[in-house]
Amino acid sequence: MKLTVVGGGSTYTPELVDGFARLRGNLPLEELVLVDPAADRLERVGGLARRIFARQGHPGRIVTTGDLDAAVDGADAVLIQLRVGGQAAREQDETWPLECGCVGQETTGAGGLAKALRTVPVVLDIAERVRRRNPRAWIVDFTNPVGIVTRALLQAGHRAVGLCNVAIGFQRRFAGLLDVSPADVHLDHVGLNHLTWETGVRLGGPEGEDVLPRLLSDHADTLAADLHLPRPLLDRLAVVPSYYLRYYYAHDEVVGELRTKPSRAAEVAAMERRLLEMYGDPALDEKPELLAKRGGAYYSEAAVDLTAALLTGSGSPYQVVNTRNSGTFPFLPDDAVIEVQAAVGPKGPSPLPVPPPDALFAGLMANVTAYEDLALRAALHGGRDHVFRALLAHPLVGQYACADTLTDQLIAHNREHLAWA
Repeated sequence: MKLTVVGGGSTYTPELVDGFARLRGNLPLEELVLVDPAADRLERVGGLARRIFARQGHPGRIVTTGDLDAAVDGADAVLIQLRVGGQAAREQDETWPLECGCVGQETTGAGGLAKALRTVPVVLDIAERVRRRNPRAWIVDFTNPVGIVTRALLQAGHRAVGLCNVAIGFQRRFAGLLDVSPADVHLDHVGLNHLTWETGVRLGGPEGEDVLPRLLSDHADTLAADLHLPRPLLDRLAVVPSYYLRYYYAHDEVVGELRTKPSRAAEVAAMERRLLEMYGDPALDEKPELLAKRGGAYYSEAAVDLTAALLTGSGSPYQVVNTRNSGTFPFLPDDAVIEVQAAVGPKGPSPLPVPPPDALFAGLMANVTAYEDLALRAALHGGRDHVFRALLAHPLVGQYACADTLTDQLIAHNREHLAWA
């Protein structure tokens, strides 16, 4: 079995490699190819990856290359985890929206749109090259904004599934609070990528006992602290929202915080420099503890589980993925990409039936889905008007004067990455 990681020079990659090594019984890799145009980063990451495999006794071969076509040739699955423009572009995404009093964030709002515009054309080009060499290969997208990128891939007819680590993070957190195995925790996970609510927490599977009321009763203070949201809000919602909902539920508060502290991009850039120094140490043969602060917790477990299910039919029977709506939520278009529990196998994901969500959640989902549709049009076709319409539709922008200013800022800061600008 051959798996290719596009963006293999990412500092995330040792987390992924560690998962492949530890969970090799679920996913018997013979060849893992790390491809990245940044040769210096790739050399350091690839060296550590080989040492991790050796330390854990994995017999697979790790190949590093800058040749994308060779990397994807014959691959059974291609995992995409790239960042167009690097942390420098992320720094801009998190900064210029604040000038209009809007959240500066890399996956939502104006910054998230900028990332989508840079990313979608690049990912579609990669996917086409994969399809020409192996049309049966699965594409697993971990590249943000996952919902928009996955929708672009599916609309272009690719065999693609989007993956995010929010759900598996909640699963592990709830399991710890309940003192049960993570495998026993099944989430009623409802929404879009980075716009989700845990509306049920079931023990043993989709039909198991819903212990969310007990979880909220016993641990709401802890969960509220994790989410940086007030306990009374969780009590009134009676669900556990993703921490990304804080950008919506406490928008002005978040903007005030972001204006008074260093950007997350600056923090991550400094962390990446330190990680790459560590990766170059020939004595290091395991992922360092610092990597846990980089983000992407449990990414490796989620990626291995999903890839194993797609390629071999093994792995967890139900997984939270980003996939086509296809009637799951009747109030959304069939081609919208949703993030829900699905039965996953070699034929792909099949969303489980979902009870109609509360109007409070459904309304926001419909609004953001409309934005994502407009964002994808802007990414595919370009043009100032498409960008403006997407920003005007986004609930974190929504005012024409802000949308106008942010459109000009977005184009100015991303011109080198926008073929049409």
